[in-house]
Amino acid sequence: MKLTRVSSFKADHAWGSELIALFGDISVKAHWTDQPYRWHKNTGREVFMVVDGIVDMHYREDGAEKVLTLQPGDALTVEDGEEHVAHPRGEVRILVIENVSSE
Repeated sequence: MKLTRVSSFKADHAWGSELIALFGDISVKAHWTDQPYRWHKNTGREVFMVVDGIVDMHYREDGAEKVLTLQPGDALTVEDGEEHVAHPRGEVRILVIENVSSE
């Protein structure tokens, strides 16, 4: 058994992560950040769950930028090819489940 306290995890740089588990080509990681990521599209689906803090998830739909505000406990599924970028409001901890090839 391996215990990871995602709610208190802290990396030494923005978007630093700790691998929690690997299931074939699917990774489960805890991420810590206090900075936005970058616009990107994943190869495959991604589950993005806020554990601690608030995240504004920006995404593009039909060419228009939209924003979803995610609170602790909120989980968002991002489909293959959907363009998005996470903007934390301060320090946040996130659980991300995705294909290893899309990281």
